[in-house]
Amino acid sequence: MSIQPVPAFEPPYVMAVFSNARTDDASGYPETLARMEEMVATNPGYLGYESARTPGGLGITVAYFRDHESLTAWREDLEHRAAIKQGRADWYESYTLHVATVERSHGFARNG
Repeated sequence: MSIQPVPAFEPPYVMAVFSNARTDDASGYPETLARMEEMVATNPGYLGYESARTPGGLGITVAYFRDHESLTAWREDLEHRAAIKQGRADWYESYTLHVATVERSHGFARNG
């Protein structure tokens, strides 16, 4: 199976870009991350996400949602709010969240 980016969607849609620097404390993080991935997938407006970490430790996750209402529902989910609180307390040295409406989107995939 090859690595593929999230496909281009029909605009407009919303993207949330979460850039972060982690602490050395990873206790409970993998389990919480798996739970958040499971939960967000049940949001009807959720389109997918991409995530990467640089060798220096900067993490960037881009999540895509059909509209601002879908993103707001995710942001306000109580279990997600608890994970955010724990992230601030334990897992992140710092982070930045950028939210934007995508106006243009296209992609390319090599055949074969």
